Amino acid sequence: MAEQLGASPTPRFLPIAREGFPHILVTIFLWALLAWLFGWLGTVLGGLAFAFTVNFFRDPERRPPADPHAIVAPADGRVIQVAKVDDPRFFEQRVLRISIFMSPLDVHVNRIPCNGTVREVRYHPGKYFRAFADKASLDNEQNALLLESENGRRLWVVQIAGFIARRIVCRVQRGDQVVRGQRYGMILFGSRADVYLQPREVAAEVKVGQKTRAGETVIARWL
Repeated sequence: MAEQLGASPTPRFLPIAREGFPHILVTIFLWALLAWLFGWLGTVLGGLAFAFTVNFFRDPERRPPADPHAIVAPADGRVIQVAKVDDPRFFEQRVLRISIFMSPLDVHVNRIPCNGTVREVRYHPGKYFRAFADKASLDNEQNALLLESENGRRLWVVQIAGFIARRIVCRVQRGDQVVRGQRYGMILFGSRADVYLQPREVAAEVKVGQKTRAGETVIARWL
């Protein structure tokens, strides 16, 4: 069942993505080992590693906009492309691609851009070019969702592994009903998210260089 993230999200005891707990436990063990082996220097290094890991897996609550026409960012990060491109993997005609680059310091939990139904889940194993490179959209490991909105329009949202990333998590499957701002997965340790839209159906609301917050920042609107 879709997780309803409306105006009153339920607070959690620890705002950490569930994928992060095994990594945090390993980091705690490493911290103790380094402290035992190298004294104060190991304590400092282990503490830095622990702080980085907790920061990476943080998962704050978000409040999606109420506007039914809003399409929200699937990721925290910086917009690196808003352009019309040819990519027959997703749509036969020229499409609008909005790309968001996530640095290791950004929140990496991914969120659904609009209300609707998951019509297809398409995983593609690939390489690990730097996520901000153009060829990353074609060659890198990625997982794509085809979403059909409540008004019958379709978009693709694509999780793309980056140079450091080595694991893509996707928690939804074909046929699932999803809501705007719903958590649906994450990419571990640096990555990128692309959204493919049909230009005649939307108006872009972001520009290159703009920072985004997953589930909150409106990147486009249905016309």
